[in-house]
Amino acid sequence: MSHASSPLPLTANPGKPLKGRISVPGDKSISHRSIMLSALAVGRSTVRGILESEDVLNTIAAMRALGARVERNDDGIWTVDGIGLGSLLEPESVIDFGNAGTGVRLALGIVGSHPIATTFVGDASLSRRPMGRVLDPLRMMGTQVVARSGDRLPLSVRGPETPSPLTYRVPVASAQVKSAVLLAGLNAPGVTTVIEPVPTRDHTEKMLKGFGADITVELNDAGERVIRLVGQPTLKPQDITVPGDPSSAAFPIVAALITPGSDLVVEDVLLNEHRTGLFTTLKEMGANLEIENIRETGGEEIGDIHVRHSALQGITVPAERAPSMIDEYPVLAVAASFARGETHMPGLAELRVKESDRLAAVARGLEANGVSCREGETDLTVTGGGNRIGGGSVTTHLDHRIAMSFLVMGLAGHEPVLVDDGAVIATSFPGFRELMRSIGGEIDGLREGA
Repeated sequence: MSHASSPLPLTANPGKPLKGRISVPGDKSISHRSIMLSALAVGRSTVRGILESEDVLNTIAAMRALGARVERNDDGIWTVDGIGLGSLLEPESVIDFGNAGTGVRLALGIVGSHPIATTFVGDASLSRRPMGRVLDPLRMMGTQVVARSGDRLPLSVRGPETPSPLTYRVPVASAQVKSAVLLAGLNAPGVTTVIEPVPTRDHTEKMLKGFGADITVELNDAGERVIRLVGQPTLKPQDITVPGDPSSAAFPIVAALITPGSDLVVEDVLLNEHRTGLFTTLKEMGANLEIENIRETGGEEIGDIHVRHSALQGITVPAERAPSMIDEYPVLAVAASFARGETHMPGLAELRVKESDRLAAVARGLEANGVSCREGETDLTVTGGGNRIGGGSVTTHLDHRIAMSFLVMGLAGHEPVLVDDGAVIATSFPGFRELMRSIGGEIDGLREGA
């Protein structure tokens, strides 16, 4: 939701089983990267299946402001006429990323190695999120930064005439930081090296290779991923098909697992090994979840997820799995509310610095709906199987995943669940209500198309 939008309360009501075959919008991570790398290529790229959410539309606007021509055809296919590395234009005004954390951090990497001045702003939620983890390596490359205290938006950057390639060990498990450094390294002479102690989603590496960059990935003696990128390549335009977003698929999947009588297939979902931690976890909890029709598109594996209502059992989720499902913990907590026993989720420090303090927001939402939980500094324990789940009001804190997670709870609970703002859902999942309604979900109050 942009900071100019008005809140829109929503109520999810317990109702019919969820049944049917559906597709979810294109993957947000791949959509962002498709537009950005197409803008840096020389020539025309096409992108099919793009997620037309507010976050991605903000990235499209940013690439236009930097000189690329990005257009949507009547058939829903996007064309991008790239301008090539080193040819970015200085924007005429500030670039507003709204709520798009991925978009702004990756864009900082792109402009941070170009000798232009760029100012970024965002909505109230994004303006609270830390940018220092991206700005620190950019400063090492010679980027000048003027930012609010704590390296938060709004901020301005000016790249150096000749950026310095660097070797950078990522201090936290973050695909955004890794990607920002690699994108900055594209316009730096020499080799930029990123050392990743904990593997994270590798869409940037795969896509860079597809666009013709000289990039290698190997494991060192310590088992860390070492990514080397040769700077200043000529990126070649591509034809890209964006697979379904597993983070978006998580909501109807969990809703079907916890709603009696449900039988649902979600088609064409991205199955990248760094994005499927939730599916692994749900199966360990006893979910009747099958992955069917596995195939490949654009270097990424996709498949259909078939789920049926299941009796779930609480487990301890391995902390090292967190990077592969960091966005799915809110809806996993909802699933855990309907499981027998305790579900312990450690390794959640990253949730403190998402669109909201997601760890606190989830805990307060659970408590408001009769679910017992214990919130630690970096972990959450949920005791499921309560007699009366639902009936509460949830504060979303401008966080689309909090909103959708607790609407899922309301579809399966004993009483309706109210969230204070459903307009934020457009950040990542336009048409969420329509899709849930098509399989039997009852959500009141969301305006058409949001």
